Formats: sequence, structure tokens, C-alpha cells
Amino acid sequence: MLPLASLTVVSLEQAVAAPFTTRQLADWGARVIKIERPGTGDFARYYDETVKGLSSHFVWINRGKESLTVDVSQPPGQEILHRLLQRADVFVQNLKPGATGKLGIGSQTLHAQYPRLICCDISGFGPDGPLRDRKAYDLLIQVESGLLSITGTPEQPVKVGVSIADIAAGMYALTGILTALFARNETGQGTVVDVSMLEALGEWMGYPLYYSHYRGQAPARTGSTHATIAPYGPYPVGDGHTVYLGIQNEREWARFCHHILQRPEWVTDSRFRDNAARVRNRDTVDALISSRFSLLTRDQVVHSLEQAGIAYAQLNTMEDLWNHPQLRARQRWSTVQTEMGPIEALRPPVNLQGLAATMGPVPRLGEHTDTILQELGYRGAEIVRLRRLGII
Repeated sequence: MLPLASLTVVSLEQAVAAPFTTRQLADWGARVIKIERPGTGDFARYYDETVKGLSSHFVWINRGKESLTVDVSQPPGQEILHRLLQRADVFVQNLKPGATGKLGIGSQTLHAQYPRLICCDISGFGPDGPLRDRKAYDLLIQVESGLLSITGTPEQPVKVGVSIADIAAGMYALTGILTALFARNETGQGTVVDVSMLEALGEWMGYPLYYSHYRGQAPARTGSTHATIAPYGPYPVGDGHTVYLGIQNEREWARFCHHILQRPEWVTDSRFRDNAARVRNRDTVDALISSRFSLLTRDQVVHSLEQAGIAYAQLNTMEDLWNHPQLRARQRWSTVQTEMGPIEALRPPVNLQGLAATMGPVPRLGEHTDTILQELGYRGAEIVRLRRLGII
């Protein structure tokens, strides 16, 4: 039995943050009922058609769920929702600001009505404060949090290539829900979990925040290098390839000088003797490394780094990651079913000894509507009527 198998989660979710949260609950056994708009569903279903005609975003974060189409803005739809919530353990929503409150299903209202229910709200800026009603998308939160101010090149700020604000919020929503479940085991009472994308990404900005505030100057945008560590980043080698490396402490710098650069005297050179000195003389450090690497092939550099115990990496494409030998060796790929046939999917990165995550099918829109309504006591004629009225 999976650890979350006794849980029922109802989610009014769309896009990335909330679906990312609930997919992880589903992977470990929770029953996740995803409520979608009749006829259209979660708009992330239509971001692209790259995965056998399905959206890459949608298949990534919606496996293992049941799709129920309900118009919760209509009284019959709200009746369906409340019947679900009477049986649910967790309610998750990331609709536009104020939407659930206008529908009479805000988290405080639901918490009072269903004391054991854990209600999780994911928003851009939180339920109060001057920006509470502002819509938020991932790029906008990356901008608002200051992430772009330290990411990119000196000439141009650049956003992170994945939905990092959504993912951060989804992870904190997950930990908040699990914490609330643990508390409910002690008190018997549910609670309201509130996660904002700005605060989630703000937490991840801890290092540059402290650095900037107390130094009085923000870390510079340095592309693939590091504003406060040297050597760190990409270095070309003689056969046209590039090797990325990072020196994190003086022991590594000493090994690097002895075994790779073959210049042991640089260990005590005043220009390079500690990280602060190397950062001040970054151009010199980079030029000396590049000069040495230009005499070697990638394989020679990699072999030397391996022998010296220096961290390094080579720039992978997405296809390289798909075929990464470490992922294959650790059997990290599994098969997930979709309406268009099976696809490969990475297993959850959390490994629990003796347990294997369930990786259920990606639901087609409304696939489980009739079954769920029958569980809630609706009869065939009632279901037909609700469908005719556009409620489901």
C-alpha cells in the first residue's frame, strides 16, 4: 500500500503550479480528482501537440489523476463539488485571484464548513497585500522576484528556461499539504495552506538577497560563470569542445593547479591564493586555464579532472538528458499510458526504500466524469440532464 493511498484530493487546477503539486500526491497513491471546464478543460492541454498529439506540459504534470468536467460557477456544479468535498482530505486551487471567493468556495469558508479538510491556495502574490488581485505567470514572477536581474549576461537579463516560479510554488504547496496532514493526525483538524509564487521564488533567492543587501551591490550577471566563485563555468578545450567546471574550496584549487594546470606555484600565488583573490583576477585565471586546456582534447581534460576529483560537466542537449547513461543505469524511466498510447516518463526523484511510486495514466478530458458522479449518488438520467445543460 502506497503511503498516500488513503487520501482523496480534489483540485480546481490549471497550468503548472497546482497540477505539479497534485501529480506528486498522485504518484504516491493519493486519489486526485482534477476538476476541469466542460468542453475545454485545463488550458495547459493545448500548449502544444508534441507528445503524440498531446501537450508536453500536460502529460508531465497530470498523470495518475481522474478528470471530472464540472462548471462550478453553476449551482448544480457547486452541488457536485460539495459532495466531493464531504469525502475529501485535501482541496487545492490556483484559479485567478478572488475567483473561489466569488463562488462562495473560498478556503476560509470551506475550512469552516469542513473542519477536517485541508485547503491549499496557490497564487501569484498571496491573499492580501497591495498585489493580491494581480494575475501572475511564471515569467512575471521571475521578473518581480529579481531573478532576471542576476540571470543572463552583462548585456541582457535572461529568464530561466523552465517554469521555475511555478515549480517552486508547487513544491512548497506539496510540503505544506504534507505538513498539514501530519498536524491533522495530531489535532483532528484541517487547516488552510497559503503559498504564493513570489514568496516561494523569494525563498530561493536567499543568497543574492543577503549578498546584495549587506554588500550594497547585487551579484553581477555573468552568463554561465559565477559572480562570486572562480574558476567556475565553461572553458573551451583544444578539440573544439567545452568543459564546465567549478572549484569550491582551496583543496580543490590546489589539486587543480598540481594535476591539471601543472603549475603548483599558483597555489600560493597572491593573485590566486583564495577565492576572493581569484574572483578579483578572474580574467587572468580564465586565460591561464584556457591556455592550458587548448593543448588538450576533451577526453584528456575529463580524464585529468576525474583523476584529481574535480567537479565538471559537459553541456548536454535535451536528447542527451533523455539518453543520459546515469538515468538509464538507475532505471529512472518508466512507461505511462495516455489516450494516444504509451509514453516514457521519469520516475519521481524521491526514492523510498521498499516502495515504488504509481505512475498512472494521463486522463483524457472528462474521462472519469460519469464514474465519479455515480459514486456521488447521481443516476443515469440525472447525468444525462447535467450534460445537456452544460454543467458537466
